[in-house]
Amino acid sequence: MGAEHEGTRTARLRGWIPRRAGTAHPGRLGRMGRKAVLLGCAGALLAGCASMPDGGDVTAVDPSPRADGDSQVRVYGVPPAEGAQPTNIVRSFLDATTSDEADFRTARMYLASSAKRTWRPFLMTNVLQERPKSEPEAQPGREGGDGYTVTLAGSQVATVDGNHAYTPEEKPYRATIHLIKEGDQWRIDRLPDGLVLGQSDFQRIYRSVNKYYFASYKSESDDPKASKNVLVADPVYLRQRIKPITSSVDALLTGPTDWLDRVTSSAFPPGTRLAARDLSLDDSNSLQVKLSKQAVNTDTAQCKRMAAQLFFTVQDMTRASKISEVELQDPSGNSLCALTQDQANQDFAAPGHNGPAGREYFIDAEHRVVAMSDATTEPTPVQGPFGTGQTPLRSIAISRGETTAAGVSGDGRYLYVAGLEAGAARGAPLMTSTSTNTSTGKGADEGLTAPSWDGLGDLWIADRDAHGSRLLRMREGKGDPEEVSVPGLGKRRIKAIKVAADGIRIAILVEDKGRTTLQLGRVERDGTSAHPVLSVQELRPIAPQLEDVVAASWAGGSRLVVVGREAGGVQQMQFMETDGSASDAQTLPGVNGVKAVAASEDETRPLIADATEGIVRLPPDANWKTVAKDGTAPVYPG
Repeated sequence: MGAEHEGTRTARLRGWIPRRAGTAHPGRLGRMGRKAVLLGCAGALLAGCASMPDGGDVTAVDPSPRADGDSQVRVYGVPPAEGAQPTNIVRSFLDATTSDEADFRTARMYLASSAKRTWRPFLMTNVLQERPKSEPEAQPGREGGDGYTVTLAGSQVATVDGNHAYTPEEKPYRATIHLIKEGDQWRIDRLPDGLVLGQSDFQRIYRSVNKYYFASYKSESDDPKASKNVLVADPVYLRQRIKPITSSVDALLTGPTDWLDRVTSSAFPPGTRLAARDLSLDDSNSLQVKLSKQAVNTDTAQCKRMAAQLFFTVQDMTRASKISEVELQDPSGNSLCALTQDQANQDFAAPGHNGPAGREYFIDAEHRVVAMSDATTEPTPVQGPFGTGQTPLRSIAISRGETTAAGVSGDGRYLYVAGLEAGAARGAPLMTSTSTNTSTGKGADEGLTAPSWDGLGDLWIADRDAHGSRLLRMREGKGDPEEVSVPGLGKRRIKAIKVAADGIRIAILVEDKGRTTLQLGRVERDGTSAHPVLSVQELRPIAPQLEDVVAASWAGGSRLVVVGREAGGVQQMQFMETDGSASDAQTLPGVNGVKAVAASEDETRPLIADATEGIVRLPPDANWKTVAKDGTAPVYPG
């Protein structure tokens, strides 16, 4: 209801016509007539008013499955008004660039002949807080022989590059547009390449979509646990109503974005392109994709891997429709291979799409690690030494197979690892913090962070003292800790970590001069198979608008749930994408005093948090409910 109402309101304000695809019956549209539809333009003064054709046949609505974005508001630009002045030409041009036209045909009508040939709208998108303000250049004789100059100004919040990758970037925006007279009409002859959009237009036009590529473990790729079928989500922004399935496959075939390129690979041979355009699901929700000749000579195993990448990518774009099968074909339509939904989920690991989600865990008032499933209302102690309460713990992490637990002692000094089965022993500490304040209790924020397991069975943890921190990994949760360098960390300090299931990405809470931010780094594995050298490269902010981040947890292939506050604001909980953009997931209801939060990478599972009310749980489409008045450290496996 909220999204539909907002779209309709915006459409009326700007003279655009809202249309929900799939709801208009051909006969009903015919009975309404064009006059009724044109009421959406009544009284519109801006040149951005939607235009309607005044002839042609009524076309039936295609009943085939569509992407979610295909049922939203449709926006169409109008040609330049006769005799329009330069500032109106610029405003109307900006309106036309927000239309749902694949080639910006109407927007190009505002350009001079020379600019029509050179303007590259897809080179970059500048996202501003609001639509750019256009104002004439303040200089004498601006309407002289050199034409007319209009300045665009605003506050930039992000950019989207030519490979569709989103980057938060807050700074003032300023650009100029120059106009000349062609004949007796003003037209734009010089303008920046790319688009300039306000946030509201950007969010309406574009949608975050995960492309999927295979994790590349390099020096550790020969390790049996480093499966060659682990898929990593690579989020990009695509126009959601312009051939959504085709655009998502096109984006997949161009390869990973720059940030993930060093740690992922594609099964598609270089140069592979679509051999047929306008992809869509058929009546049985299956998809046939004709590929260029580069893909023809692949063997069955490689073809299946290609199909898996395509399956999960298109499934992310068409979230409302579950894909039953993907078939890859050669340019002539001969089948190369097919992959069903069951095969994709069984043979390939994409976070949130495959495998059991695991139970919820936390530490209760009696220092016991307890577990809880969606079907139970009372938590029960786990088997093994951590379920007895005899080892007071500060934090825990449960392996993704739910066979092993790692726990940090209450003073933050010791890391223990033990099995989750009856009769398992705790044993000696696997490692001891080097901080000198843990034993005295003077460093509540020092010592060992909460541990985290990746999907390869390796255990990650950071050791902190007053002056710095070290990131460490223990293979399979045993043996000597290996230090992982973090070149971009500098003198900043690690406060908490959470590694993704793929072992390729790690979320790090970084403290610097009293401010805690959430950063995402990629894990690179160099060296040799016998002596791998791990590092976390290119830290980038995930929630740049938050001044102080308290907690974060992976909540999907490219999504985290983040708890923090903006400067001078109150604490809030929200979903964020790994590229730093706000997620389009549901708005979360507030809960007081959150100190920790846990989410499953299965997005249908409830959130759990340590809040003022105790351990609370948020099932989908419900409100927070208290499950234990006393408890700490809620986690899902991972």
